[in-house]
Amino acid sequence: MALPELRPADAQLAKETNSFSLENKVIVVTGGTGILGDAFLNGIVEAGGSVGILGRNAALAEERAAAINQQGGRALALVADVLNEGQLQVACDLMMDTFGQIDGLVNAAGGNAPDGVLAADTDVFKMDLAGMRRVMDLNVWGTLLPTQVFGPAIAESGAGSIVNISSMNSKRAITKVLGYNMGKAAVDCYNQWFAVEMANRYGDRLRMNALAPGFFLTEQNRSLLTTPEGGFTPRGELVIRQTPFKRFGHPDELKGALVWLLSDASRFVTGSMICVDGGFSIFGGV
Repeated sequence: MALPELRPADAQLAKETNSFSLENKVIVVTGGTGILGDAFLNGIVEAGGSVGILGRNAALAEERAAAINQQGGRALALVADVLNEGQLQVACDLMMDTFGQIDGLVNAAGGNAPDGVLAADTDVFKMDLAGMRRVMDLNVWGTLLPTQVFGPAIAESGAGSIVNISSMNSKRAITKVLGYNMGKAAVDCYNQWFAVEMANRYGDRLRMNALAPGFFLTEQNRSLLTTPEGGFTPRGELVIRQTPFKRFGHPDELKGALVWLLSDASRFVTGSMICVDGGFSIFGGV
């Protein structure tokens, strides 16, 4: 599919006068076929950026890319598993062949799975450790591997930004989901360690930060937090009680923080974690 041409020189002038612009920047979004991933894609495109939509659902990735291109944006569907380095490399090569550059990466792939959840009536000493490990691997290695593959191209951009997706689970003991908790805690450690390592090697030309969403309804957690009738489950009620805004977040409310972290407006920010959580992380419950 032919993609629209990059905008002419006047777009570069706009970029120079608006540091929040993503004009002429090319960003890869893993987990681009998810609910939050869709909001990330739209936020990037609205800010003028081009996107690579990476996920395992080829039909949905193609559908989202087609919709963006039809509206005058620039998007490319990338089919890959974030735990498969070979598939990621093919996707990286396709991005470079299509756009000639990669300026940023959003590591949005991750999440939980049924075999990574500890039910209340399960013996704590008989947890499904294999399931916990699979969830932890998805969140940790599903962040590291894309960075290793796309990182070299981003480093060549001269002003690259990588954004990892953290979670409230990384800093708080959220019950039932030990594998997810450990995975996101490891992502936070990696986020800080790798940010320093990149700064030591690339100076301010390559940055890494994390976005930490509060509780947003996705296909993975909807049945845990809400009832079919639209009310809250007991777990959902606990979340709302702990959230000062007394509601779940809307995916669109993540766009501003993400675009800021990807843009030149945050060029002196690295190794940080930005919470978009309605106050969940700061509330003591009293």
